[in-house]
Amino acid sequence: MTNLKGKIDFAVIISATNANPNGDPLNGNRPRENFDGYGEISDVCIKRKIRNRFQDLGKRVFVQSDDRADDGFASLKARAEGCGELKAILSKNKNPDREQFSQAACREWIDVRAFGQVFAFKGVNVSVGVRGPVSVQQAVSVSPVDIISMQITKSVNSEDGKEGKASDTMGTKHRVGFGLYVVKGSVNVQLAEKTGFSQEDAELLKEALKTLFENTPHRRGRRGVWRYVVYTGGSMKKRHRQYPPQKYTEAFKLTKKRIDRNLLPIMRFIWQICLV
Repeated sequence: MTNLKGKIDFAVIISATNANPNGDPLNGNRPRENFDGYGEISDVCIKRKIRNRFQDLGKRVFVQSDDRADDGFASLKARAEGCGELKAILSKNKNPDREQFSQAACREWIDVRAFGQVFAFKGVNVSVGVRGPVSVQQAVSVSPVDIISMQITKSVNSEDGKEGKASDTMGTKHRVGFGLYVVKGSVNVQLAEKTGFSQEDAELLKEALKTLFENTPHRRGRRGVWRYVVYTGGSMKKRHRQYPPQKYTEAFKLTKKRIDRNLLPIMRFIWQICLV
């Protein structure tokens, strides 16, 4: 695989129409919002969807959700012990080499070499932390969102033997009428060299971000990637930026009507701007 060519920054614009892009379980599953009324999507939610897309693209993923497990393992510990290379390292001696363990894990699973992972399980003599090169920020909407609530009923008893009680159970569903969210993230070259995150992996990450909501149930409205932007700065050979990170994030200013590209001349390399 080819080494990563340079530092990457990316931005993804997500639109949500009559949907709940990320419910807050501690707040009745209402769409997340901050104190100023701006909508939010947690970075954990975004990484979960990226991992799902990695699976759809045929890659091995370590942190799988239970309903999408494709290797027969029911836990992270079982999945780690099911890897032949890791099992061989653990069986060699009582104090396995942490560097060999982390390298083997990075070779086995794309999400480990992308996001990193902590391997600390009961009964295992080694505890390893892998720091990944891919960082994803939480998404924030470009304007305050209006949360719409709807009362619903369930006209069936969940259990037998409840005669005399009404079968209708009241509930509430929440959605965002319309929201435009911006996700920002980056890929660090130095950490990519340590985990083996390659240029091919970066292309897979780009494809996953562009198709983030494919194979996602849409019963809660429409959600989709509206625009995807990747940009790098500085010399590819020197592998460092010509401008500080805040200049790149400032260059991507989104309003309701347009993207402000007044600062785009500071970017020496623009990979791709594509409508999805």
